[in-house]
Amino acid sequence: MSEYSTWHHPYQPKKEYKKRVAYFSMEFAIDQILKIYSGGLGFLAGSHMRSAFDLQQNLIGIGILWKYGYYDQTRNQDQMLHASFIEKSYNFLEDTGIEVEVSILDNPHVLVRAYVLKPEIFGSVPIYLLSTDVEGNDHLSRTITDRLYDANELTRISQSMVLGIGGAKVVEKLGGADIYHLNEGHGLPAFYYLKDKGLTRDHFVFTTHTPEKAGNEEREGRFLNEMGFFGRELSGEELGEMTVSDDQLSYTVAALRLSKKSNAVSKLHARVSQTMWEDYEDISEIIPITNAQHQAYWQGPLLKKAWENRDPELFRKRKKELKEALFTQVGDQTGKIFDPEVLTIVWARRFAGYKRADLLLYDKDRFESILASTKYPVQIIWAGKPYPLDNSAIKTFNHLVHFSRHHSNCAVLVGYEMALSRYLKTGSDVWLNNPRITREASGTSGMTAAMNGSVNVSTFDGWIPEFAEDGKNCFIIPEIDHNLPVEEQDRMDAQHLYEILESKILPTYYDKPDEWLNIAFNAMDGVIPEFTSRRMAKEYYELLY
Repeated sequence: MSEYSTWHHPYQPKKEYKKRVAYFSMEFAIDQILKIYSGGLGFLAGSHMRSAFDLQQNLIGIGILWKYGYYDQTRNQDQMLHASFIEKSYNFLEDTGIEVEVSILDNPHVLVRAYVLKPEIFGSVPIYLLSTDVEGNDHLSRTITDRLYDANELTRISQSMVLGIGGAKVVEKLGGADIYHLNEGHGLPAFYYLKDKGLTRDHFVFTTHTPEKAGNEEREGRFLNEMGFFGRELSGEELGEMTVSDDQLSYTVAALRLSKKSNAVSKLHARVSQTMWEDYEDISEIIPITNAQHQAYWQGPLLKKAWENRDPELFRKRKKELKEALFTQVGDQTGKIFDPEVLTIVWARRFAGYKRADLLLYDKDRFESILASTKYPVQIIWAGKPYPLDNSAIKTFNHLVHFSRHHSNCAVLVGYEMALSRYLKTGSDVWLNNPRITREASGTSGMTAAMNGSVNVSTFDGWIPEFAEDGKNCFIIPEIDHNLPVEEQDRMDAQHLYEILESKILPTYYDKPDEWLNIAFNAMDGVIPEFTSRRMAKEYYELLY
């Protein structure tokens, strides 16, 4: 058995962090080579695990070892998006020797094996990754942990059960925890299983990420009961007490009711969440703990030195080098040569409708005139992974690919994972973020962009209201009434975005370079330390645990 088959850290946890916390997350973005994440939820969890290690907290991560990851984003022959599912193998993970059983549907003996990512590999607390690809399981059981966010409903429910019940049983084998923390509702079965073991809501906390009811997972309670979701078969009366409407179980409402305290991921999101769930009885208090990112992992050391010393020469020299490194990626993928002297705008994140990847194309004539300017030249890069079965998002991605073919200063990159994310954040001048207001719970990519001297241009949503000083450390797209029809919101936001580009961003960058540099330095001041995961990890212990 591994030394990590008991609760183990390579340090004596600090006194203020002595509570044993098990943190359940469907995804962790720890390093580029460990492809068990899809987007922001994973980036957040990865930074949390790194800072928990830095602070010597008594915390471990519980996740799933996805055999094929999320997916590998490549191109078809015509350069449009192609999703590839390639088996992964990681020789740096250690088999703990821990194996537990989970009863799923008509199979009472689905085996779940725990592998550990040890702290010395990537500088995180121990993360236990669960797999059903185990000798002794039947074929269907072995495929449960194949793909992150599998589209098949039965598989998706089984994944929650493996994470929740399987994860809780693994934590028991490790000696148990004082606090069980669900990062989103995916691991909800853990709370039911542990409740039956005698634990109370004093042991449970929950982080909610999705600021709209439609995005919060709901399933039919009777079907979940048949699946074994609750750890045992519930009576009709018990089930009725748990479901919220039309016999549906809302994972979020259930987690809020089972937890002693919950948190939203920005101050604005906390207000939105409190309003969303105010009609439901017996839910926990929802406090704000704003998401953040790990400074040491994401911030380039020379840019950090330039910022600390307020050194314009070093900043500009290093930024040019980083732009050239990014443009090597652009050239390799698209055959286009970008110019490091030209203002470069990046839009890069998960492709979802409300994030509006193609907002710049709303008025094509006006956008074309911006692209054609010789006085104020501009370059645009898009990147991000649509969900592989989200046809609308894939259509948007492919539309951008088609548009960029006809413009030498536009590019769409594939493979938006941690490595490409770093290239884009360090090599961009502007980080564009234009979700419809109130739809972005937090959004953390702009934090790490700001750490690297990329200026945020954003709608007033998520974490931005806590950071923004318009014209001083970022540029804000004027706030509009979010109750307007989405078509009207898109029209107004696009017009405002064009105006800001033409009247503020481009003239400042080219005509007032010292003022631009000051904005970039102010952004670094504003994001550090307030939006570093060191602050966030401390707040979880102080405010939630």
